[in-house]
Amino acid sequence: ELLEAFEEAKSVKQKPTVIIAHTVKGKGVSFMEHVVDFHGRAPTEKEKEGALKELEELDKIIEKREPDE
Repeated sequence: ELLEAFEEAKSVKQKPTVIIAHTVKGKGVSFMEHVVDFHGRAPTEKEKEGALKELEELDKIIEKREPDE
């Protein structure tokens, strides 16, 4: 959806455009997802390590998926 929105925005001339994305804060990290406290503050070193570990696992799952899945 975002790629389509970017392409459409490129075609608009003579006026500003905006793309509003409804996102999930902390998506992909179990202890950060939907937790407002993580919006606007940096994670601690321990939190960062845990988040990176979870994201690395998620990346492995994504790499195994078939294209266009």
